[in-house]
Amino acid sequence: MRLIFSVAAMALAALLMLPTGLAAQLLAPAPKPAAPAVKRAAPVPVARHAALTEKLNQNTVTVVSGNPNGTYLYLAYDMSAVLDDGNELRVLPVIGKGGYQNVMDVLHLRGVDLGITQSNIMSYLKKTGEFGTNIDSRLAYVARLYNEEMHVLAGPGITKIQDLSGKKVNFSDIGSGTQFSTRLILELLGIKAEEVNMGQADGYQKVKSGEIAATILIAGKPTGAFGKFKLEPGMTLLPVPYTEALEQDYLPTKLTNDDYPGLIPKGSSVDTVAVTSVLAVYNWPRDTDRYRRVAKFIDAFFSKFPEFQQPARHVKWKEANMTATLKGWKRFPAAEEWLEKNAKQASTASAAIDPAFVRAQAAKAAPNDPAEQERLYQQFMDWAKTQRR
Repeated sequence: MRLIFSVAAMALAALLMLPTGLAAQLLAPAPKPAAPAVKRAAPVPVARHAALTEKLNQNTVTVVSGNPNGTYLYLAYDMSAVLDDGNELRVLPVIGKGGYQNVMDVLHLRGVDLGITQSNIMSYLKKTGEFGTNIDSRLAYVARLYNEEMHVLAGPGITKIQDLSGKKVNFSDIGSGTQFSTRLILELLGIKAEEVNMGQADGYQKVKSGEIAATILIAGKPTGAFGKFKLEPGMTLLPVPYTEALEQDYLPTKLTNDDYPGLIPKGSSVDTVAVTSVLAVYNWPRDTDRYRRVAKFIDAFFSKFPEFQQPARHVKWKEANMTATLKGWKRFPAAEEWLEKNAKQASTASAAIDPAFVRAQAAKAAPNDPAEQERLYQQFMDWAKTQRR
């Protein structure tokens, strides 16, 4: 051990006798190898990035729709598919709850430009005043879209819609158009059901188990939810009578085997009622950026309207009529001006009306009263003419 210390001491003394610089070099730790140079991508110029961001935001509109149970989401997707034009115009479909909630979103939610809702909501809001007395000045429409049919799937022991009084009935999701219009329709028909709220898949299972009497969906046929259902023993797709109380905001229609082969036997149909859907928008002042964006959307929407009625798009577009007026609503100024400027292009065929079917519905609404049947028939046909304008 002493020998080791002696050798170490002699080595250190030798180093100290060397020139200062050389001794420092020998005692310094070995240098680490240099890291390879990393090739960095050239940064995107800030000005160009800011310009792209601005352009994307200036030319993007959002459309709040619904969930896959109904039809709104599919139509909003079609708008995106047909109207998207790179960075010049982008349409972003937003999943919503539908109907009533969509109106709230259009009126109050930042970033929402347009929404699909039901036409009867305007008369309701005017009557209740819950969004103020000037609701028709704040909420406008771009175009009448299609008819939303009422679907009522009931369980054992329910043979007519009046049997739902006092029973638990699914009015679909809270805030949905189904919930909103079901409340109004059942009230007009004098039916007091106990409302519960859930998705249609859950509603179907609870009808099947007997926990609730029925599940209701108001949406454009064929719907994604009801298209998957099959009648279990005791289940019935109930007819909805078209009565005088429903004349103002609703129209008679029917569901067929072609719509729902799992619910309706071949060659049969089920009478029901429908409410018109509408593409709604906040009535922005003319000198605002939001007005300009909506006006740009309207120009593309109306110019390419025939493309929405092609086979690749949802079948409900065939019922849409961009020139039809809506009672109680005011049209968004940019839409009104486009239609006036492009009157020839705007003329479009409306859905065919079957007079025999309308007479049959009138007869059911007023049995043994030919005069009232004729009045109902004429009133509906007069209404139908306004939809072809």
